[in-house]
Amino acid sequence: MTLEPLPFPDDSTAWPAFAADRPTARIQCVREIDGRLKREQTLSTRERLELWNDADIALSEALSEAYVLSEAHPDAAVREIAEAQVQAVESLSASRLLDRGLWDAFAHASAEGLDDDEARLLAHLLRDFRRGGVELDDADRERARQLADRDTELSLAFSRNIRDGRREITVPVEGLAGMPQDFIDAHPADENGRVTLTTDYPDLMPVRDYAVDRATRIALVSAYNDLAWPDNDPILAELLDVRAERARLLGYSDWADYETETRMIGSGAEVPVFLERLDAASRAAAESEYPLLLERLQRDVPEADRVLIADFWYLLGAIKREQYDVDAQQVRSYFPFESVTAGVLEVTGRLLNVEYVPVDVPAWHEDVRTFDVVRAGDRLGRIHLDLHPREGKFNHAACFPLAPGVAGRVLPEAALLCNFSRGLLEHDEVVTFFHEFGHLVHDILGGRQRFARFSGVSTEWDFVEAPSQLLEEWAWDAEVLASFSRNAEGAPIPADLVARMRTADAFGRALEVRRQLGHANVSYRLHVDRPADLQAETERIYSATSPVQPLPGLHSYAGFGHLTGYGACYYTYQWSLVIARDLLSGFGGGLMDAEAAHRYRTEVLERGGSRDAKDLVEAFLGRPFTFDAYREWLAGR
Repeated sequence: MTLEPLPFPDDSTAWPAFAADRPTARIQCVREIDGRLKREQTLSTRERLELWNDADIALSEALSEAYVLSEAHPDAAVREIAEAQVQAVESLSASRLLDRGLWDAFAHASAEGLDDDEARLLAHLLRDFRRGGVELDDADRERARQLADRDTELSLAFSRNIRDGRREITVPVEGLAGMPQDFIDAHPADENGRVTLTTDYPDLMPVRDYAVDRATRIALVSAYNDLAWPDNDPILAELLDVRAERARLLGYSDWADYETETRMIGSGAEVPVFLERLDAASRAAAESEYPLLLERLQRDVPEADRVLIADFWYLLGAIKREQYDVDAQQVRSYFPFESVTAGVLEVTGRLLNVEYVPVDVPAWHEDVRTFDVVRAGDRLGRIHLDLHPREGKFNHAACFPLAPGVAGRVLPEAALLCNFSRGLLEHDEVVTFFHEFGHLVHDILGGRQRFARFSGVSTEWDFVEAPSQLLEEWAWDAEVLASFSRNAEGAPIPADLVARMRTADAFGRALEVRRQLGHANVSYRLHVDRPADLQAETERIYSATSPVQPLPGLHSYAGFGHLTGYGACYYTYQWSLVIARDLLSGFGGGLMDAEAAHRYRTEVLERGGSRDAKDLVEAFLGRPFTFDAYREWLAGR
């Protein structure tokens, strides 16, 4: 049976109806399914699970399509329609788990006679109902529904303000000292001799890396750290209160305890334990790295008495250039966007035994490039690459599911929304490209499950980053990079330069872990402690976590988009990195080792969420994962 991909409109005037009608039709489908589940008493448990899966498919399709359009469609009216549909689908999803009629259809079901997939779905479903609040009394169930709806509403508003919060500054021409020539050429001065810079990534990241003028760095990073402020201040404060009340109502001590129940870490109390472990592993190395940054800063700014976050990437680059002979501007000359895109496709295609076949089909914007993912003539899924910034678009980098892969029923589809330059990319951006592409292939290759609930990246949330973090390593391999990198003369990046890059990358690694530790502590503490003064507490946490200090008086939490989706659990990035570093040991024969790649693909990626993450990892490594590889990586070995 040939599965058909999503049919996007080929007429721009049809998008509002598309954004409105498809989710509405799927919501109606779910309501009909729910009616059957509550009405037809003679259904077997297996039949009930199949109907629930039908509803899961409809809900996932409606939600995924609406989310992508709300974050990426160029028409603000379409984004608004899609956002309203996200709210409607999320509200329905939450209300179903409070519906005692639906609960009765499963509450007394037994796993006897079910196969492993069915038994797993039933266990997850019963847990979802309990976590949704179905066993509460009528008044509390209604309050739980209100809180779930309000969480969605506030989260959407928080994300919208970040998406629409683009800021601009102007600096004098001399403020661009040290910037690459192509950047300077693309930013001409106005009649007053001033240059406009924006908080979009193609401006922000090069300025952080190269601007010799500290005032320029501070001005742009300050603007970025106030993204979506003050609008998101009251929104976040209320969101934290809503989540705390919801957690208490459902019988949890706090929101972290609620979120972690379904994750590898197991409980909210284990989050600070893990963060303390990271603190102990990185503190001494960070304290030895920091004086080198401060000394280098004082060569430019003698009166400087501390390194600020606006200095961090510039100083790392300067030290790596001067002490390790790694010039980031030389490195970027090997990474024109088109070559990198072709390289990511070619490398991952070889690794995963797939082809990416370009298809000419309509999409939500002319920048979108669409490919079928094919193996031996069999279309496994479809991907969409939307890789450049524009007004009103999601302004970070992420993979968004579009259709949940279900064996024999739904072709998996997903989209990358990124904000890369159309010219030369920083090596960090190449790493980001590989990282996000890791999510993309995980979603597609894991998209042949029987049940939508376990399709693609639907694994424990503190494992989901591990496959992407693992794929980053391919962006550090000399042979891999040589296969697609090209400078203006057509030469690939030299192996000795990549070797120096790898050596230099170890410097500042502990400080970067401290920066990530700061994010994780902010995410956890804001949700658990709910401080009255968000600005003061966020600044205190960052100041206490790393010797590299935050810019004072700013409001980075207002633009911290992960506070909605990741909630109290930003720790997951380092938790999954521990796993990723261990997974890498399975490629002892080389990154392109065919046997290791096949085993990884079949034991991890293609399983989707059909097994617990710890079992996926153990199946690939032949043992449980450990902290050892991460500790060695942190030590620069």
